[in-house]
Amino acid sequence: MIMRIHKEGIPTIFITTILVGLLMVVSNKYISTEWCTIKYIVDALLVGCWLFILSFFRIPNRTFHYGENEIISPADGKVVVIEEVFDEEYFKEKRLQISVFMSPANVHVNRYPMDGEVIYSKYHPGKYLVAWDPKSSTDNERHSIVVRNSKATVLVKQIAGALARRIVNYATVGSSVKQNAELGFIKFGSRVDLLLPLNAKPEVNIGDTVMNGISVLATY
Repeated sequence: MIMRIHKEGIPTIFITTILVGLLMVVSNKYISTEWCTIKYIVDALLVGCWLFILSFFRIPNRTFHYGENEIISPADGKVVVIEEVFDEEYFKEKRLQISVFMSPANVHVNRYPMDGEVIYSKYHPGKYLVAWDPKSSTDNERHSIVVRNSKATVLVKQIAGALARRIVNYATVGSSVKQNAELGFIKFGSRVDLLLPLNAKPEVNIGDTVMNGISVLATY
């Protein structure tokens, strides 16, 4: 599968490449040839680390799924929450929450779940609880946006996890957005919550693996 590297990863990959290169030079210079096995292990670990960082910022080449009355997953990962909640931040009413947990091994680009207009965007500083903790939705560092069209209004919440300490969000209030266009990026493990209308019908179950731009989370 053809992949490209996300622009958010270029500085990190550049620094990692330099560090790995320097450490390999030091390893080859100072580890005695009598300890060649250790040297090979060290080199393999360094290359493995570099490949992991590279893969974290990958963007696979995908054929996106589009649906006028469908909520497409904004993230890769596993569905960890499907429940009714009361939204204190924006709607001030009950909403259907569907949450997707992203492990460090998942693709971490986030996408818009539907067409519409961005009518709300707010960054919240906060804690760094593990992303599967229910309190992470309200206590962790996060960025919330609301997208509205003629049929539905949906809140999308990017949540930082214990490892993810930088949320990138491209939303601008007043802009028109397209389903599956890039919404942002979260680095190193995280979670995305969606707050949908109560009449939305979930098309996934807890534990399901989903893919951004492809999997249908709900219909409305």
